[in-house]
Amino acid sequence: MRTAEIGQRFLTFFEERGHDVIPSASLLYNDPTLLFVNAGMVPFKNYLMGVEPAPWQRATSIQKCVRTLDIDEVGRTTRHGTFFQMLGNFSFDDYFKTDAIEWAWELVTGPTSEGGLGFDPAKIWVTVLGPGFHPDYPDGDVEARQTWLKVGVPAEHIQGRSLADNYWHMGVPGPGGPCSEIYVDRGPQFGPDGGPEADEDRYLEIWNLVFETEDLSTVRSKTDFDITGPLARRNIDTGAGLERIAYLQQGVNNMYETDQVFPVIERAAQLSGKRYGLNPDDDIRLRIVADHVRSSLMLMTDGVTPGNEARGYVLRRLLRRAVRSMRLLGVDAPVLPELLPISRDLMKDSFPEVLTQWDRVIDAATAEEQTFRRTLSAGTTLLDTAVAQTKESGSTVLPGEKAFQLHDTYGFPIDLTLEMAAEQGLTVDRDAFTRLMAEQRSRAKADAKARKGMLTDPEAYATIRAQGETPFLGYDELTVPTTVVGIIADGRSVLHATAGSMVEIALAQTPFYAEMGGQDSDTGIIRANGFDLEVLDVQAPVPGLIVHKVQLDGDLAVGDEVSAQVDPAARFEACKAHTATHVLHAALRELVGPSATQAGSYNKPGYLRFDFNATKGLSGQLRSEIEQRCNEAIHDDFEVTDSRMPLEEARAMGAMAMFGEKYPPIVRVVELNGAWSRELCGGTHVPSTGRIGMLDLLTEQSVGSGTRRVEALVSTDAFSHLAAERALVNELTTMLKVQPDQLAERVGKLAADLKDAERRLAQARTKELFAQVDQIVETMAPAGKFDLVSAKVPGVTGGDLRSLATQIRSKVAERPAVVVLIGGTDDKPAMIVATTESARAAGAKAGALIKVGISRLDGRGGGKDDMAQGAGSNASGVDDALSTVASELSAL
Repeated sequence: MRTAEIGQRFLTFFEERGHDVIPSASLLYNDPTLLFVNAGMVPFKNYLMGVEPAPWQRATSIQKCVRTLDIDEVGRTTRHGTFFQMLGNFSFDDYFKTDAIEWAWELVTGPTSEGGLGFDPAKIWVTVLGPGFHPDYPDGDVEARQTWLKVGVPAEHIQGRSLADNYWHMGVPGPGGPCSEIYVDRGPQFGPDGGPEADEDRYLEIWNLVFETEDLSTVRSKTDFDITGPLARRNIDTGAGLERIAYLQQGVNNMYETDQVFPVIERAAQLSGKRYGLNPDDDIRLRIVADHVRSSLMLMTDGVTPGNEARGYVLRRLLRRAVRSMRLLGVDAPVLPELLPISRDLMKDSFPEVLTQWDRVIDAATAEEQTFRRTLSAGTTLLDTAVAQTKESGSTVLPGEKAFQLHDTYGFPIDLTLEMAAEQGLTVDRDAFTRLMAEQRSRAKADAKARKGMLTDPEAYATIRAQGETPFLGYDELTVPTTVVGIIADGRSVLHATAGSMVEIALAQTPFYAEMGGQDSDTGIIRANGFDLEVLDVQAPVPGLIVHKVQLDGDLAVGDEVSAQVDPAARFEACKAHTATHVLHAALRELVGPSATQAGSYNKPGYLRFDFNATKGLSGQLRSEIEQRCNEAIHDDFEVTDSRMPLEEARAMGAMAMFGEKYPPIVRVVELNGAWSRELCGGTHVPSTGRIGMLDLLTEQSVGSGTRRVEALVSTDAFSHLAAERALVNELTTMLKVQPDQLAERVGKLAADLKDAERRLAQARTKELFAQVDQIVETMAPAGKFDLVSAKVPGVTGGDLRSLATQIRSKVAERPAVVVLIGGTDDKPAMIVATTESARAAGAKAGALIKVGISRLDGRGGGKDDMAQGAGSNASGVDDALSTVASELSAL
């Protein structure tokens, strides 16, 4: 099945179910937080958030997307790509979870002859939000799990996962809710058994169904947020990866081998005299070429031109990486005029605009390639100079700083630097080059994070920073008299602000710790002009400047004298959490191995999250040992010391540093029991580990290839959690009249008994439902040239309603019969229409009839000629709906 056909099947399926088909938005969507559209829901974001009323109740689209954060991984793995297409169906306060799941199942597993995608139901796995991950969902997403069971997914193919996997939000306050992901088992040759929880290469995610249910007031991380309450209008937001579905459908191993990409690889291989699949290095370069050529085509089609800033810079980099990869494959001649037309012809069926914009696209690409070829020539001269200087110094290693300068300033690719240096008998200091590149990426990520927050003009921060650095006195003082040196309001630097304004305040000196290094910011007050300002957030938007976000209760001006007062209790708890993070890091390195180095962290009063490098998860026993080692270190009350020294001296003594982090020449080294834990750190800490109290390790999970995450509670939060667990165990043992060591066995038996009871109840319900079939068939009456079976079946919904209609139709299969049933509930009536073969031959089409009837229920529906269904909101129109369908049949 070709990629374009898969996309069209998706759109047709949902159009038949009452969805408006929305064309893809431009990749240059008007969103100040994004360079490009990077997800299928972006064009619908304002509707989902309630900022604007949605023009439709139901919508479906194929949205083109570009993501470039992992551009260096493109080609090196077959999972990363910069351009992709996202299939989506959206409901704006219309249908919800049950319909979304049932339709997804119907499309994914439906026969291809009937418009479905034809995946084997036995190979489908799904994930839902599991129990115990959020207080609002103590039992997990029960409705989603039950719906998947109802449509036919075996219980063992439904896995409950954490908030990180199965809860969705935008990363900012607004809508959120649990989600359910659909996976396809590719087979044992791709990985171990055990479902998505075990291996997400073998079990490939193809579709994520998001059920927007809650209004989030605060979002601190993917898994740390506050729920204000239910959304006034619930939404459905789904996203299915078209390229992933395509390579599964086409029987190839990855997206690079699909029909919309692989012909570019074939042509690039012909030009270079290479053969795809023979040499891993060549394969990487061929994949880079194919991906970047397609992404560049789509970006230029939407109006991006190569340049040195923002979107233009990204495009320029993509084009140059493609040209550079072809050169490394041995092709010195111009290549874009050869490759871009192939990609154009592959994409034109899905996006006809690539034809209408072609002349502009090919002119821009050709000019950019010519410019880059000149750059390569100039870069070669600069590299020759650097090589000569290196040899004169007696070294055989080209400095990483030179390689980075060639790459960053002149656009000279590192791969060519390596190749040409080797020809001169030199190697390149890759570690230094990689470190500088990591620092550059870190700055880019910080810029992206800033775009998600307050959209302040960077010049406003720069103006205040120019007055001098903000001294941080919070290591020794929690209350500091100081002066307002800057105010930022509405994104601009101002001299004064009035009561009621939300502003950022810069102080001459501060005891407030700004969020950095994984540690959350301090809380407290700023006492000014007779009123207290609650400090809502503290950030360091540019190096050396600390700003405090407050809501003004009175007027404030630059030059006002104030008192900055950190909340001492919150600071003490934050210190415990941060020191506990160092304890956990040391325990991981001791028990897992020295490779278990930090890959990210976050800590706040009572809680910590720590990411570390690892190729596999922790066993239950190892988790227990790590927790025990942490608490032993806490019990032993190791002294916590800090000292300042030159960076190189700190590294020489073995101080651990966060990879890619930029450090000043003089650094602060924090030690726990000397060399047991020695890290570069600017955060705040307790004087000794015993002050932490205790550590309770909560979870351990994967957060990406080669990265694991653990979460833990510390101090009184840890004690409260363990006390709550003990109380729960006591309550359960009393309730079940067993000893604690018998509890697991007893609960397991109860769960098995419940499952058996549910199975028998479902069987009884089905038997009772089908007992009505003959009685309903007896109501059959003529409607023109058709026999009409029309009935109200209150309380029958979803798959049961469909099964009942199917059974009734089978009873009258030899007649030109139409079956019309209305079930559902008072607030959401459901309607289904089914036709026999002879009725269809006589002109009765279920898809057309459902639209006539469902309109009387103030709803929408759709389907095929043989069966269609819909849902409404006006139960008072049930009789009218049935009579309207009868009249429509009589008129045929």
